[in-house]
Amino acid sequence: MASSDTSPFRPRDINTALALLTRLPVKADFSRGARAAWAYSIAGAALALLAALPTAALLFIGLPPVLAALVWLTAMVVMSGAMHEDGLADTADGFWGGWDKARRLEIMRDSHIGAYGVIALCLSIAARWGAIAILLEADVWMFGLLAVAMLSRANMTLVMAALPHARSDGLSHSQGRAPRTGALTGFALAGVTAFGCVGVPGVILTGVAFVMAALCSATARVKIGGQTGDVLGATQQITEITLLFTLVILAHYF
Repeated sequence: MASSDTSPFRPRDINTALALLTRLPVKADFSRGARAAWAYSIAGAALALLAALPTAALLFIGLPPVLAALVWLTAMVVMSGAMHEDGLADTADGFWGGWDKARRLEIMRDSHIGAYGVIALCLSIAARWGAIAILLEADVWMFGLLAVAMLSRANMTLVMAALPHARSDGLSHSQGRAPRTGALTGFALAGVTAFGCVGVPGVILTGVAFVMAALCSATARVKIGGQTGDVLGATQQITEITLLFTLVILAHYF
């Protein structure tokens, strides 16, 4: 449950974001709840920088980009505990396996995975693996992937602020609703970093990310009337795939 601390930002929010979105061994106090969500993009940056270490080392000794991309992807999934992938699978099963809000939420809560979830996971892994392999051949791959990692997680915060909770329990509900100021600050931080990383393409990536946040929010509102932790995970995955594809296209022009 969120505390009465109404301060918009606290340095310890970074630890909270890392503890919530990663499996990194950090100590955190979850009493700030969703007020710490502005730091989600920083958690994404930490994951990207750590994943870059083995990836760069393996590329340096001659590992082909297609295999180095698999190393990157594996590192990101392991360090995040596959929580975003789990959210994508549950959301795909619920949104397209149920006929009304109640049934969709019931399916999303079920720990079993259905056909929609399996297909969504397979497509997500294939899409990211292929796009990352292409980007690893570019000189700015690390900076581009850093921007994608931050923006995709900042989008989770935007959806948290835009939509009410779809159910009265669960991880997202326990954290509370992210303040709009914090959500916009976290997104701006990711956008500025994206521009610093890759220049003009970073501005385009930021714009695409904002559009994806709006689309994910609109879809969740129609399907279940709000957001859940699974919806936030799906938002991260869908945004990441879209940004990776966008970055591949932009690599041909910049």
